[in-house]
Amino acid sequence: MLKKQYMSACAFTVLAMGLATPASAQTADAAAPTSAAAQETDQAGSANDDIVVTAQGRAQALADVPLAVTAINASSMERTGASDIRQLAQIAPSLQVSSTGNEANGSARLRGIGTVGDNPGLESSVAVFVDGVYRSRSGIGLNELGDIERVEVLRGPQGTLFGRNASAGIISIVSKSPSFDRFSAGAEASYGNYDYYRLGGNVNVPLGETLAARIDGVYVNRDGFYKDVTNGTKINNRDRYFVRGQLLFEPSSDLKVRLIGDYTKRNENCCTAVYIDQTVAPANRGLLTTANPIIPVLRALGQPTAAFSDPYSRNVYLTPGRSYGGETKDWGVSGQIDYDFGAAQLTSITAYRDYGNYQASDTDYSYVDILYRAPGKDAGFRGFKTFSQELRLQGSAFGEHLDWLVGAFYGDEKLEVRDNLRFGSQYGRFAACRIINGGGLAFAFDPTASGCIRTSLRPVVSGAFGAAGPSILAGFDRLDQVRNVGETQSAYRQSSKNFAFFTHNIITIVDELKLTVGLRYTNETKKLDASFGNDNIYCPAQQAALTPFLTNAGLAAVAGGLISLTCQGNSTSELNGASINSERKEDEFTGTAILSYKVTPDLLIYGSYARGYKGGGFNLDRSALKAPILPIAGIPTTTFAAAGGPQALVGNLQFDQEINNALEIGAKYSSGPFSLNVAAFRQKFKNFQLNTFNGSVFLVQNVNSCSTDLAGADRDLSAATGACASKDVRSGVISQGVEVEASINPARNFNVTAGFTYSDTHFRKNLVGNAKGSALDPALRLLPGDNLSNAPEIVVTSSVSWTPELGSSGLSALFYVDGRLSSDYNSGSDLFPQKEQDSFFVMNARVGIRGPSSKWAVEFWAQNLLNTDYTQVAFSSPFQAGSGVGVTPGFPAASYPGGTQTFSAFLAEPRTYGVTLRGKF
Repeated sequence: MLKKQYMSACAFTVLAMGLATPASAQTADAAAPTSAAAQETDQAGSANDDIVVTAQGRAQALADVPLAVTAINASSMERTGASDIRQLAQIAPSLQVSSTGNEANGSARLRGIGTVGDNPGLESSVAVFVDGVYRSRSGIGLNELGDIERVEVLRGPQGTLFGRNASAGIISIVSKSPSFDRFSAGAEASYGNYDYYRLGGNVNVPLGETLAARIDGVYVNRDGFYKDVTNGTKINNRDRYFVRGQLLFEPSSDLKVRLIGDYTKRNENCCTAVYIDQTVAPANRGLLTTANPIIPVLRALGQPTAAFSDPYSRNVYLTPGRSYGGETKDWGVSGQIDYDFGAAQLTSITAYRDYGNYQASDTDYSYVDILYRAPGKDAGFRGFKTFSQELRLQGSAFGEHLDWLVGAFYGDEKLEVRDNLRFGSQYGRFAACRIINGGGLAFAFDPTASGCIRTSLRPVVSGAFGAAGPSILAGFDRLDQVRNVGETQSAYRQSSKNFAFFTHNIITIVDELKLTVGLRYTNETKKLDASFGNDNIYCPAQQAALTPFLTNAGLAAVAGGLISLTCQGNSTSELNGASINSERKEDEFTGTAILSYKVTPDLLIYGSYARGYKGGGFNLDRSALKAPILPIAGIPTTTFAAAGGPQALVGNLQFDQEINNALEIGAKYSSGPFSLNVAAFRQKFKNFQLNTFNGSVFLVQNVNSCSTDLAGADRDLSAATGACASKDVRSGVISQGVEVEASINPARNFNVTAGFTYSDTHFRKNLVGNAKGSALDPALRLLPGDNLSNAPEIVVTSSVSWTPELGSSGLSALFYVDGRLSSDYNSGSDLFPQKEQDSFFVMNARVGIRGPSSKWAVEFWAQNLLNTDYTQVAFSSPFQAGSGVGVTPGFPAASYPGGTQTFSAFLAEPRTYGVTLRGKF
């Protein structure tokens, strides 16, 4: 099947590239934004419309912007079926977007660089702006966008133009503004498989010569792609609506005021995952059979055998009564004021946003009740309340040889995370059975007995541990009692105040030669207050009883395992009523310098340097406070009291700011119906922020490299080896490659675009943690020298659009197809080979007929037309690793690490298809 998809992809790509060398942009008149009439013409199918962007804070023709920018207009989004930023990747080759256990956790990547979104303490390497307003995390952009004028995807560091800095790039979404021209309205209705329907509409009303209003809204409902066999429900469904209202006030040619308010609500069951077997990644061979000691444990406790086969059947087996029910509310208001003083123009953007998401989960993704978050208002919660103010003043001087811009930004963000992650009703028995069936005690395995130890063999098990036998046996019984306990509710409250001053100036040396220089100063203060509630009383009892045995080489493995599993992820009543607080401050200078030259009126070449920045912060996860077994002064201990209490460990939650130093050279050619953009880049990231789930907890760690050879110490299982002197620490991640984008209109009503990205985005060798040169966590031992996760080296995109007129009737047809070919990559941030994703090809298509002036249209469409199966993100199944066996059955540990760990994945969407009716007047 994969070979067939690959051949289809190659044939389609060669066809498109034969008509155009990859990308998408035409020339433009920089004097004014695209008019409403031009927008309507574009939607009617013309491929020669002007594209104006504001990537440099000014309205410019895309071909004149010395930056790597992809501009996607409304017509392109409509044809590829993009209703949120996720589908933009189909036609933007350097962009990749994935989502995991909660759609609020979506992650956008540019040139292979992004931030895994399962921890809200991490900001996004790729920032999302909507109408100039920063969205707190890129996953918040995984929502209906309404009527959009264009989307600009800026690659590389950004900070001297936009309010908020970004280390890897920006996605800027510009909605359609009210128009004074005339009253107009539009509506569309779609229906498709999975009982999908989508209703959308917009109304534009001139309220006089100086005031206009616009409102647009969308409602979407769809069954889920996964069938919950246990409870008879569907998961990963859609049930959401979005509404946006705008007022545009222009009392004179010098003053323009635009007010925007929007509201989104979602009530959806999301997001589940499936076990991945050898059909997904060959390294999983044997992991889902009884050769793996964890599988008999899961099956004995109720996991159906069918759960371990054919992940793309999309059948899942939840614990009875558990759910993925979630509710999201996202609303905000903003006001933009533009005033022309004559000598300078002022822009002010003031905004307030409020985002909240409640999310329940069957967190172990299995039938066995191991771990869960309860539904409703007590579910896991994350919320952002954000106020921002941006001011820009720009003008020209010295006979227009200097186009200057100065600005300031202030952001005040309040982040609240509440969690109630609890052990399920079967956790204790499951955890005890992990130990018993994983090693030398398998002869006593009995999942129906206390401690998972066959009653008749309890004396034998006790005797195997000598004088410590009764205590060890009691430890198994104590572990068995860990059920329906854990967080009662923990709360993390983080406040962030960010202010910045920036300038971006274009100096015209001669008409053809320009120098752009920009500088930004950013000051950020983050404060964290957290409080904990926990009723796992078994953890401190286990620690008190078994800690003495940790110094005994013969007993340490079993005693340590019993303590670790009882107190998994620092679930302990020791934390009940405890609180912590911390603060971090940062100051950074970033900037850019670009030299560009117009070789001919149609050809621009440029070279640039940019330094980007993303703020440091706090890992909002109690498990990061300490390891379950933490050596203090060489004496093994497990209690918070012995470590000085939670407050003494609060520094373990911090991670440092991410810095990107980037070089880029490029060329842009645009003449008549043809445009071609080429860019070559090299980016070096210091303190790269990595978020990894190791099967038990989330690890947030900076990644750097040591300039001296660590002799493989960064690839072993020790958390103590592999450090180096701080003076030898350098950047740990390199992203380098070439991007090509192009568009051609070889005939009237016929348009071809294509894009190509080669991106070598990899970790350096000799990796260390923070800038002090601390050792890398052993869970990340496969990173040195390998590519980053979700970073394919090669991506090719293509699209063909034909809108022929049907005689003289005024009718026209639409034939559209696009494709994205991705080379293979690893979909897990720890790069275990069990998480590899082979190369794949995804195709979308749309055909239809449209009335005169596109007043109405009927279109039939398909997303993922070839029904390509692939994973978004793979991860270690929570707590589901057998004990005692160190390698995957039949494979050497050096090649296939992870031991007897099983793996799960969030799958990409299957084929969807349907019909859309449109009308406007």
